[in-house]
Amino acid sequence: MLSILGLAALWTLTVHEGVDARCRSQPGDSRFPKAQAWADLNSTVDGRLLAVVPSAKACADMGCTPAQWSSAVFRNTLPGQMNTYNWEQNYTSKPAELCLYNDTSSCSQGDVPLYAINATKPEHLQAGVLFASQYDLRVAVKSSGHDYLGRSTARNSLLLWTQYLQDVEFTDSFMVGGQDKGSAVTIGSGVGLKTIYAATKEVGKMVVGGTAATVSAGGGYTQGAGHSAFSPIYGLAADNTLQYEIVLANGSFVTANEVLNSDLFWALRGGGAGSWGVITSATMQTHSIFNATAHRANILFSSTSQAAAAMTVHAQHIFDYDELRAGQYFYVYNIGGGESLLQVSTLFANVSGDDAQAALAPFLADVQAVGATLVNETVVTALVNDIVGAADDSAGYSGVLGSRLMPAAQYEQNPSVIGAAYKTLLDQGVAGVLGHLVAGGKVLENADISSAITPKWRTAKTHVIAAMNWNDTTSPSDVVELQERFFAQNVPVLAAATGEGDSGSYSNEANVLEPDFKTTFYGPNYDRLSAIKAQYDPEDLFIVRAGVGSERWDISGMCTL
Repeated sequence: MLSILGLAALWTLTVHEGVDARCRSQPGDSRFPKAQAWADLNSTVDGRLLAVVPSAKACADMGCTPAQWSSAVFRNTLPGQMNTYNWEQNYTSKPAELCLYNDTSSCSQGDVPLYAINATKPEHLQAGVLFASQYDLRVAVKSSGHDYLGRSTARNSLLLWTQYLQDVEFTDSFMVGGQDKGSAVTIGSGVGLKTIYAATKEVGKMVVGGTAATVSAGGGYTQGAGHSAFSPIYGLAADNTLQYEIVLANGSFVTANEVLNSDLFWALRGGGAGSWGVITSATMQTHSIFNATAHRANILFSSTSQAAAAMTVHAQHIFDYDELRAGQYFYVYNIGGGESLLQVSTLFANVSGDDAQAALAPFLADVQAVGATLVNETVVTALVNDIVGAADDSAGYSGVLGSRLMPAAQYEQNPSVIGAAYKTLLDQGVAGVLGHLVAGGKVLENADISSAITPKWRTAKTHVIAAMNWNDTTSPSDVVELQERFFAQNVPVLAAATGEGDSGSYSNEANVLEPDFKTTFYGPNYDRLSAIKAQYDPEDLFIVRAGVGSERWDISGMCTL
């Protein structure tokens, strides 16, 4: 059995000169590890090396139920799964390599890793990193698989899987370089928001997080910035992150904060998921628990013209909640036949149900004045930890997203342009337009925080997504065409509605086809990010599509361009 130190020595002997003109090793190559090498790695990681299969194959083998298939909580137990499982497929190979739910008779591996290390401690990840470097393997890093860009999976790769890094530790005084940063929680990179909310509730605290149960706060969430309905009060999740522990490409295990490896810490907060190493834990500020009120309304639009008028009204009222610093999710779903449904969920901190209803009343009156139908309205007040997150997330479907940060100035000056975009997108047939009032307030006020978050977040008011889905009967060629058409036709409508040449995008809920991802995702920070990448990962071990350094690689991350 090779020790960690032995593997580290091998890494220093086999390091490549730059990233020029090279392909990583794959099955069939002379450099690819032989069976004995994999066996030795398995011993090094305490028998935690797994052969990985696509989620449909895993479900067929274990006889999972339809409810389990669509449950992100359940799917998190499967190393090969992605919540949007189109990222498990390879639609462009000849023939296409697919493994589809209820059609596993001819399953292919597709873009699912070959092996996974089911890590329970940093040493497992160190061994995996050094093994991948020694054999020049493609690496994928995944905590939960809640990934809309397919960055957590890769064809013919070794997966470094952190789902079972589940430690949660609280402190009243988290120290960084002798400075007391106040109360905080250190969470393993596999811990989902559902678990975090329950744990913080027990100690009278809360953290900045979104609604999704299985998003791992210590995974890609904060690396992308991390938005929340309570961001107008507390800022983005990355603003609230104090420290990371991370395994680097050379196999070292380091701490990154404002004092230690401060340049890496700067990059990890907003510089994109999957590009820097394998995070084992993140430490986040905690805030005192409070009561929150959720006001929810369902509103029906009978035509796309009515949707445009109603969403113009919505844009005109977007500043109504600023004094209360409320956050809001406003999702328009395309029902078909010209009809659509707006679901509005507005979350308030320390605001009564009556006051929440009063805050929404002007919008609801004006939206009904343009002919929209208010289907229902509900108000619930509870502890914030019980109200912010979902019990589970929908998964096991196929889809892609495109998004833009919508500037506050555009809402002030051109609300009708924003409303008109809804009509165009719905007429084009998108599945939905999903809006998030998660900026302004403290997000703007935190502009002086030194991090890699694109500055466009600081001037944005909302984050808006266009979504497109398809079912398993869609042919591979049609899937490719659908994705290309979505990006060529639908995403530009959203981009034009911002009133800017490039208003930026939230890189965790976006599209890998962005032609200028350096600007769209990272803005003026890209050159500095690239320099930090060269320092900490000179061989590009950690490459993801539309991530820092990915311009040097093909779309599979297997060969340099």
